[in-house]
Amino acid sequence: MPPDVRVKICGITESADIPAALLAGARYLGFVFFAPSPRNLDLDDAAFMARSVPEGIAKVALTVDSDDARLDEIVEMVPLDMLQLHGRETPERVAALRDRYRLPVMKSVGVAGEADLPALEEYARVADQLLVDAKPLAGADLPGGNGIAFDWRLIAGRRWSVPWMLAGGLTAENVADAIRLTGARQVDVSSGVERAPGVKDADRIAAFIAAARA
Repeated sequence: MPPDVRVKICGITESADIPAALLAGARYLGFVFFAPSPRNLDLDDAAFMARSVPEGIAKVALTVDSDDARLDEIVEMVPLDMLQLHGRETPERVAALRDRYRLPVMKSVGVAGEADLPALEEYARVADQLLVDAKPLAGADLPGGNGIAFDWRLIAGRRWSVPWMLAGGLTAENVADAIRLTGARQVDVSSGVERAPGVKDADRIAAFIAAARA
């Protein structure tokens, strides 16, 4: 993989997912703390898995509109390197959580059309990174991990003042095109490397990262 392209494997649910992701070359591992998700983790399980991750690999906690009490539990129990806010958190909330936990914060922004792009500029002023994701369809139960993509041409050539990561419907079959069209230097995948919801597949992880190298 070119040194400036990084892959995040999100929604780790089993200890075996970690060596599979690391051997393939992942640089971020995402742990989900959102009860409706098939990738939701118990805090004890997440803490056990996170402790096995070597230094230099970013451990990311994905949360959705969690209150301070819940975030306190997560940060206290699980050794983390970053928070990923995947709900409707306002810019003010993002800034407050950065101050509260002294951890880098990645804010997810859903994109479906041109009207969604100004929010990226707004959140770039308060977040450490952006996750440029596909906006969920109306009525969707999950804010991400739905296996849908957006029109990548919407962000072709765009850059923000903080690092950003492309997500939404990425697979081994389309990730190289996504990188080429958007210029992304970081990509995030969850459902695209699963054989069933919440069940990662080592071969699909390897194939995805190999495709990103192309």
